[in-house]
Amino acid sequence: MTTPLVLLDLDGTLTDSAPGITASIASTYRTLGLPVPTPEELRSFVGPPITQSFPAHGVPQDRVGEAVRAYREVFVDGMIRDNRVYDGIPEVLTQLKAAGLRLVVATSKPEIYARPICDAFGLTALVDGVFGAPVDESTSTKADVIAAALAAHPDARPLVMVGDREHDVHGAQVHGIETIGVSWGYAAAGELVEPGVAEVVDTPSELTSAVLRRLVAATA
Repeated sequence: MTTPLVLLDLDGTLTDSAPGITASIASTYRTLGLPVPTPEELRSFVGPPITQSFPAHGVPQDRVGEAVRAYREVFVDGMIRDNRVYDGIPEVLTQLKAAGLRLVVATSKPEIYARPICDAFGLTALVDGVFGAPVDESTSTKADVIAAALAAHPDARPLVMVGDREHDVHGAQVHGIETIGVSWGYAAAGELVEPGVAEVVDTPSELTSAVLRRLVAATA
């Protein structure tokens, strides 16, 4: 017997973490004496590893480590205070669990931060595991995080990823997994469609229906 598995992104999918992350990123640029990115550029930091986002937005490669340290000094103080679970998400997780699905969080955020965030917002009790990147995010991709989650649940089938950014889609594709995108996250216009997202939903209730349609039907 196998159990369907849902891989869930955290930032922009389960939680609205942008206020804390963007404020911390802006503070980092000021600390480094570099121009602060625009509000739109700051939002693009939410989701991908910051070790990729910093050099993509003007931080010299030889200062990325300095930027990461400065960011974390500020971020840790507000990672829970300046964060919230999206309305309707606890109900989605409860409904999917009741339908017999296995749920795991798979995030590019370092696991040492992802776990206390999930604990603080009651998400840990609603899922079957929380998987994140190592502290050195430069050594990990979304595909690596997903690989760790799959290794912990080797009997899980079928599979689906739920996320809000293109790196969620790409990471899942490495493992032959389709992705359901959520529109309430931080993707730019068209960002999810181009890499081949299976579908995009606009509300938590639509997410419940989409997951059940794809996974429950596959086990019938």
